[in-house]
Amino acid sequence: MTNPLPLTRRSDDELVVTWQCPDRPGIVHAVTGACVSAGGNLTELQQFSSTDTGRFFMRLQVRDMTSAEDLTAALRGIAPAFDATVSVDHLGRPLRTLVLASKAPHCLSHLLFNRQAGRLPLDVVAVMANHPDLADLAAFYGVDFEHRQITRETKAEFEKEVLDTVRDRRVELVVLARYMQILSPELCEALAGRCINIHHSFLPGFKGASPYRQAHERGVKLIGATAHFVTDNLDEGPIIEQNVQRVDHSQTVAQLTAIGQDTESTTLAEAVRLFCEHRTFVDGRRTVIFR
Repeated sequence: MTNPLPLTRRSDDELVVTWQCPDRPGIVHAVTGACVSAGGNLTELQQFSSTDTGRFFMRLQVRDMTSAEDLTAALRGIAPAFDATVSVDHLGRPLRTLVLASKAPHCLSHLLFNRQAGRLPLDVVAVMANHPDLADLAAFYGVDFEHRQITRETKAEFEKEVLDTVRDRRVELVVLARYMQILSPELCEALAGRCINIHHSFLPGFKGASPYRQAHERGVKLIGATAHFVTDNLDEGPIIEQNVQRVDHSQTVAQLTAIGQDTESTTLAEAVRLFCEHRTFVDGRRTVIFR
């Protein structure tokens, strides 16, 4: 099991910078020099050069700059020379998040509790579901909830509502908290790089709605979960976080289910934290994660 989520550091006086570009000499010198030119003091710096894709990734935390605008201008001034993508954000700013759910409460409950406890920098603007079961849970945490019955005929309409919500409420992250519907390729493309899903990845041979019962029948020794970015290749998007738990023959289906759901919840929450703290980068079919 993963360790409990740490309290999120938040400071309007400290900025997070992310940078990615083709790898070449002189990047760190140029970026750190731009930060210093804006009066910034670097409190954290992590970097990685990918030999697989030839890409360079960097995450910095900067404080004491003259202003966020000056730092952003300094970095964007040098970015074209490196063909770089750069972003600047305030440390710990809650990201505007839309959660999609179905009936299972464990992942949604864990996300909303940790948000309230200050362990996840989330601003959950709404929960949208294809069943009404989680309305009371959302109401307990003061989050807007709406549900629509999804059929083959209504799926496109629901997905349009999702995209309308993303646009109208300026959503930065979409989380599938055991949302038991397959997203269309069009929705996957629209949400590329900002939609996270959770599934029981260490049970790949067990399809359908009762994977833990099937795992019990087969006598598995490991169960686990994977959080990943959503793509139109089902459950094959770049992996953000994974965990496993050892189990044995003595555990009942109910016990395996409880262990599995706890693993799903903590794995998803950790992936969401990494994304919200700007620690995730997509590098081809995999991710670069700065912890």
